This record gives sequence, structure tokens and C-alpha cells, in this order.
Amino acid sequence: MIMLSILAMTVLVFLSRYLFLEPRLPLRLNPQAQRLLAYSSPSVLTAIWAPIVFMPDQELWLSASNPYLIGALVAALLAWKTKNVLLTTIVSMVLFLCLKLL
Repeated sequence: MIMLSILAMTVLVFLSRYLFLEPRLPLRLNPQAQRLLAYSSPSVLTAIWAPIVFMPDQELWLSASNPYLIGALVAALLAWKTKNVLLTTIVSMVLFLCLKLL
């Protein structure tokens, strides 16, 4: 049953991507729908990282001793200032590791 669910989700994701990315298909979204879909990626990403950063132990943890929060703040600042994904990833991961080990 699990394998069937995985295969069904694979087919669904592939078809939904294929319909919009295949240039020979006449299916096009209007500009309003395209503008609306531009917000979906940041929304999904925020829904993934926000609980991890602010609630790592299933309770709100807003303090300077929260390594998740410090790592996220450093990563956001580095991404904003340098616009370098690799540097941001490496520095924030090393900082997070150092904070977790201490």
C-alpha cells in the first residue's frame, strides 16, 4: 500500500509539472495565476523552517541559547549581504554544529 501511494504521488507530481513545463502543450496560465503562484515557494519553505527554528522541542524557544534561531539569523543575514548560497550554507551549518556541540 505504501509503494502504491508513493507511485501515485510520483505520477501526480510529474503530470502537474509536465503540463506546465512542456512547451508544445497549449496550456497557459493567465498573469494573475502566475503572480499568485509566485508566492507558493516562499510560503511552503516558511512552513517547513519556522517550526524547526522557533519550536525545536515542540514549545516556543525564543532565547539567545537557541542554536536553531542563531543559525537561522546568521544564515538570513549572510544570504542578504553576500547573496552566496554556498557560503551561507557552509557558514551557517558550521556555526549551528559548533553551537549544538557546546
